[in-house]
Amino acid sequence: MPETAPAHYVYCPRCATPLETRVITDKPRRVCPNCDFIYFTDPKVGVGVLITQNNKLLLVRRTMNPERGKWSIPAGFLDQDENPRDVAAREVLEETNLRVAVEELLDVYYNPPSDQGGASIFILYRGRLLGGGLRAGDDADAAAFFDANDLPELAFASTHDAIRYLLRS
Repeated sequence: MPETAPAHYVYCPRCATPLETRVITDKPRRVCPNCDFIYFTDPKVGVGVLITQNNKLLLVRRTMNPERGKWSIPAGFLDQDENPRDVAAREVLEETNLRVAVEELLDVYYNPPSDQGGASIFILYRGRLLGGGLRAGDDADAAAFFDANDLPELAFASTHDAIRYLLRS
């Protein structure tokens, strides 16, 4: 069970008063006794895009933890006030140098908390290639299209599920 009142949050981000732990609704939370700020442990959200060309799946080899050295669909973290579809297209461009149209939502995944900092919620879209030249970038050191029956070592349950989706369609 994720901790809802992490002790490493010591000071209020609004007024710098030391935080204390109180039960708010049904869970312990870090709370400011001065201004009533409540720290909520929000999930980290990732977005990715399933892209195929000639019945092959686009994958990138990760240079970052979690799952460094394994292959995944192009993906990245969503920040506050960002549109998930826009971020998904940006991540594909940054990691592969390919422009895509982000199309339908394929699935939303829950990933149990990890000490390596992965996304706890992952949104997977289907994408359509628009252009660009395939070249690895950002936090990927390789990018390639793979036949679903001849894959490298894969990262993440969502990548495995994307493969199953491809094989069904």
